[in-house]
Amino acid sequence: MRARVFFFSSTVPSLTLQSSATRFRTPSILPHRRFHLLLQRTITQSTTPRTTLSSMSSSFYPEKARVPPAIQSPTPPITKFKIGLCQLRVTADKQRNIFHTRTALEEAAAKGAKLVVLPEIWNSPYSNDSFPVYAEDIDSGFDASPSTAMLSEVARLLKITIIGGSIPEKSGGKLYNTCCVFGPDGNLKAKHRKIHLFDIDIPGKITFKESKTLTAGETPTTVDTEVGRIGIGICYDIRFQELAMLYAARGAQLICYPGAFNMTTGPLHWELLQRARAVDNQLYVATCSPARDADAGYVAWGHSTLVGPFGEVLATTEDDEAIIISEIDYSQIELRRTNLPLEKQRRGDLYQLVDVQRLNSE
Repeated sequence: MRARVFFFSSTVPSLTLQSSATRFRTPSILPHRRFHLLLQRTITQSTTPRTTLSSMSSSFYPEKARVPPAIQSPTPPITKFKIGLCQLRVTADKQRNIFHTRTALEEAAAKGAKLVVLPEIWNSPYSNDSFPVYAEDIDSGFDASPSTAMLSEVARLLKITIIGGSIPEKSGGKLYNTCCVFGPDGNLKAKHRKIHLFDIDIPGKITFKESKTLTAGETPTTVDTEVGRIGIGICYDIRFQELAMLYAARGAQLICYPGAFNMTTGPLHWELLQRARAVDNQLYVATCSPARDADAGYVAWGHSTLVGPFGEVLATTEDDEAIIISEIDYSQIELRRTNLPLEKQRRGDLYQLVDVQRLNSE
């Protein structure tokens, strides 16, 4: 028996289950989901023995495991550089948050960081009550968005690339949890709206529903920068391995996840998920959390971290404010992909990851 598994990053028209006896077709399943699983089961009998390893490998069709085919990672302008992760305490004073973040960016750059990552929701308290109050209209320009105006100016003055954590964004009557990426010229290179909203309920521990105020983003984000091709996710996005797989298939060398895990899920899942996303896709993963404030309405776990392509923790911290400086060396990606040639061993005859956005653009 053979099972074919398809992961879709957009709405799919149907689910087909097929066997030798029956065939079922269910139209329009889960239209509200970004990722879907399409499973096709067929019963087959092989009459031709496979006698050699090379003949077995050729029948696995690893190139078909990614649709469209995976993109080779581009050669970045620099292949070895320092990254800074700024774990910052967030207050109710927005101007103070902006000034404090600017100071941290300057300190990270002074320590040699060419890429600096900020935390999720660094200019506002993390609460549904605060999101509408602190939200900025990024598309209307810097006068309407003092937080991104500061990021742009600092990136230009210090000649660094900034993964701008995230801030509440207002656009078209909706609110988003949005990460802006700025290049060394100060220009906005990409904007990622959190795709998977943080809606959880663990009785007696934590209940939070971002969907009460926020709208989910619709677009996976990869961006070519002076320090390589980077995939962007925000906090809860890290739980969905399909997104990371999609970024790897698009040639990302690093995935950055600004995030604010909590005191319930943080100790159990934060490092685990980072290492899983890194080792599964054989790339770097960087996360940046707010510092912990025990008096805040939402208490962050902290522990901002850099993980290498072999799943190794290269740098991390505890829960206090900190600026982590570590090194990324993209030659390690090639080394680990040579050690474990997963791309050549995938079973395209059994499963496929479908990047619907790329597929529809071709």
